[in-house]
Amino acid sequence: MSTTTQKHATDTALFLIRTVLAAVFLFHGSQKLFGWFGGYGIAGTAGFMETIGIPFPTLSALLAGITEFVGGVVLLVGTGTRIAAIPMAFTMLVAIATVHRGGFSAQSGGMEYPLTLGVVLFALVLLGPGRFTVSRLFTGLPYRVIGSRAPAARAIVQSEAAAVAP
Repeated sequence: MSTTTQKHATDTALFLIRTVLAAVFLFHGSQKLFGWFGGYGIAGTAGFMETIGIPFPTLSALLAGITEFVGGVVLLVGTGTRIAAIPMAFTMLVAIATVHRGGFSAQSGGMEYPLTLGVVLFALVLLGPGRFTVSRLFTGLPYRVIGSRAPAARAIVQSEAAAVAP
């Protein structure tokens, strides 16, 4: 397989991974925030979190819902994937430690699902979004911070550019 073909395959794979993860997180985030798709909204999610001993249940429900929903949008768009994937992976770690403590058992709410999501999110932190992002579609660049000269912004731009360099 040529280098160009391999890079195209990698970019396609990253796009597919981001798209599926985006759907999962948009779905679960909208359940927590808006009560869509059979979810319980903020109040119901906070009530559940309170029963399992999560501190500040309303704030925790809001933060988890926002992280999942907005993170899903960011994954879908592709721009900012590395930054968004960090709190999303942390949210999965919290889910493992609080809700999914049943080991590897789907029947008892096991941790295999949030563990898989968290590991894939961490892989996106390492790999970046690939070339198929909205910012690249409109600008030709893998990541762009308009008008920013801050060192942190430059580092993000350089890391995203290095991840998709031909």
